[in-house]
Amino acid sequence: MGKPAEGQFEEFETKENEMKILFYDTRDYDKDSFEEQLKDFPDISIDFIEADINPMTATLANGYDAVCGFVNSKINAFALEILAGFGVNLVLMRCAGFDAVNVNVAKDLGITVMRVPGYSPEAIAEHAMGLALASDRHIVKGFNRVRENDFELSGLLGHTLFGKTAGIVGTGKIGAAMCKIVRGFGMEVLGYDVYQNPDLKDYVTYVELDELLERSDLISLHCPLFDSNYHMIDAKAIDKMKKGVIFVNTARGGLVDTEALIDGIRTQKIGACGIDVYEEEGANVFRNRSSAIMESVTSTLCAFPNCVVTSHQAFFTKEALAAIAQTTLSNAQAFTKGEELPKANVVC
Repeated sequence: MGKPAEGQFEEFETKENEMKILFYDTRDYDKDSFEEQLKDFPDISIDFIEADINPMTATLANGYDAVCGFVNSKINAFALEILAGFGVNLVLMRCAGFDAVNVNVAKDLGITVMRVPGYSPEAIAEHAMGLALASDRHIVKGFNRVRENDFELSGLLGHTLFGKTAGIVGTGKIGAAMCKIVRGFGMEVLGYDVYQNPDLKDYVTYVELDELLERSDLISLHCPLFDSNYHMIDAKAIDKMKKGVIFVNTARGGLVDTEALIDGIRTQKIGACGIDVYEEEGANVFRNRSSAIMESVTSTLCAFPNCVVTSHQAFFTKEALAAIAQTTLSNAQAFTKGEELPKANVVC
């Protein structure tokens, strides 16, 4: 299939020898942030389309040098074979994760896959702390009451975090930012990670996961998802937690057994819960389903008065979007100029 018909997507004027990128799954904020950064990359042009990439829409990449995808993209073996057939030799992921790409097939086809390994870790950590406060202090419920001229305080009782213990699971860039935030609240900070962060040695005490679960008043997840830690927070892990613990997940949904989490909230083992990710979220991420009648994990979690749910919103700041655009375009420029590629940015 050739290039799409005129008017199918927004186009920049192109120049000879410039890299042409087809940008999938475009939102208005994506377009704004990338166009703002493009002025510093005169040798790159981008066409933006709303459709996400999958084997069918991969055919639209005919005539392009690279494609740009996001967390929900389906860059499977079939899609990659189509891209390779059109001479596309670069897949740019404008996110840290690359689960959407069949990396082994990309290697076999000689397609380079690049990502954005880190963008404003503080943004995610700040959102995590916001979820902890919103869920424990019942801020959403309190706001909704005042809107209805109900100024009653019953049912809004929370906890003072000063002097309590925070357990941070995963102390990379995001986890480290979270450690600094909870320390600012006057909390004792426990950390668990396979690799201890030397920058945190002055105020983070590293312990085994079981001890962290047992001692922490606030637990926040900030680790990547591997086969080895799938459902690391299951019924047994929740049973080890303090009664009434504040639990936050802004990392990966698969780290938590959602049914066990729901049971933990019902039994009041988990006193407050703030989550930006959950395992069953796939079809809903960045989609407007407000007119749908849904019986889902989301509706169950949102029914709890002590649970606050957002949808992959933790990264979403102007600064983070600018960093994503800058890194993605720098990846494309380095590739097309044959420069050495940053190791952390290269998937394959």
